[in-house]
Amino acid sequence: MTTSVRLDPAVEARLDNLAQVTGRAKATVLHELIEQGLDDLEDAVLGAEALKRIREGKEKTYGLNEVITELGLDASDL
Repeated sequence: MTTSVRLDPAVEARLDNLAQVTGRAKATVLHELIEQGLDDLEDAVLGAEALKRIREGKEKTYGLNEVITELGLDASDL
């Protein structure tokens, strides 16, 4: 999929510099940035949503002992 974005000149200069210093194509640098940034953003946003559900009582949490028991583990092995 091809997507176009407009970059602030200062951001584009940083991108150009990073690509040049690392010897990578700008497209490669952008691809890596998007993948890592998306991972980080998903973690932050989805984590915040889960915390909201927990605080509202809409999602249950489990203590370590409950998990050990549910999975049939021996606590002494941990």
